[in-house]
Amino acid sequence: MSDPLPKLKPLPIKERLSVLFVERCQLDVLEGAFVAVDVTGIRTHIPVGGVACLMLEPGVRASHAACKLAAEVGTLLVWVGEAGVRLYSAGQPGGARADRLLYQARLALDDDARLKVVRDMYRRRFGEEPPQRRSVDQLRGIEGARVRALYKHLAEQYGVKWQGRNYDRNDWDSTDAVNRCLSAANHCLYGVVEAAVLAAGYAPAIGFIHSGKPLSFVYDIADLYKFDTVVPAAFAVAAKSSGGNDERTVRLNCRDMFRKTRLLERIIPDIEDILAAGGLEVPTVEGVVAVAIPEEKGLGDAGHRA
Repeated sequence: MSDPLPKLKPLPIKERLSVLFVERCQLDVLEGAFVAVDVTGIRTHIPVGGVACLMLEPGVRASHAACKLAAEVGTLLVWVGEAGVRLYSAGQPGGARADRLLYQARLALDDDARLKVVRDMYRRRFGEEPPQRRSVDQLRGIEGARVRALYKHLAEQYGVKWQGRNYDRNDWDSTDAVNRCLSAANHCLYGVVEAAVLAAGYAPAIGFIHSGKPLSFVYDIADLYKFDTVVPAAFAVAAKSSGGNDERTVRLNCRDMFRKTRLLERIIPDIEDILAAGGLEVPTVEGVVAVAIPEEKGLGDAGHRA
């Protein structure tokens, strides 16, 4: 008798397509394949195992089988608003590892370690040593001032009228083009970073600069790449805005940029290096009684279910 088909082998997160947007369809598993079925009944196959993050826009219904398959192959499902301007919910693709969660929490709760991590983030973001003898709150204030200056500089560079980062979620259509483009671009980056954070086994909510929000750590990590990637892309689209669907143009440009720069390859190693700057050892699990029926070793990235 021939051997059964091999089990799913999730692709490493760095080798996947970064994000894929889906709208107005039914996500299901038909004949073993992940498919999107539109109102006319046309099936579009999606290689879900090769996608890091699937953005579900309004009009999408996902079956239990589709969510299960996405979890098995380590694809993050993110429910977003029209054009990705809001992030409503995210389905974790496998559960964070306890040892890494404990490590992240220890760093965040230790004042000295947290400050070291924040200083390393500042150093990576601005390419220079942060001022000495500054608290996390003080560094956050300095960072905010520099970010406002960067926005102003890019607006001048691209010839875009800039009145600050300001928009009303309840009256989105009245928001100016550049702020709409920036919101769409940022949410693309947040989706990719959250997929990497979860795949690496860490918690999106345990941040170091940002705190108190479900995606605090995602915002911390995304800020490291934002002004080298999505923010210039958003200003470039806004500069040529003709009143059309600028958000979609931004999303497509960000998708191509993520693929070209292979951003996902950088995020997880950068997270490891940043947390290592805190100076604490990764905790080891000792004295644990082995389970009666051990699970097979997973073949995906840390954090994926086998």
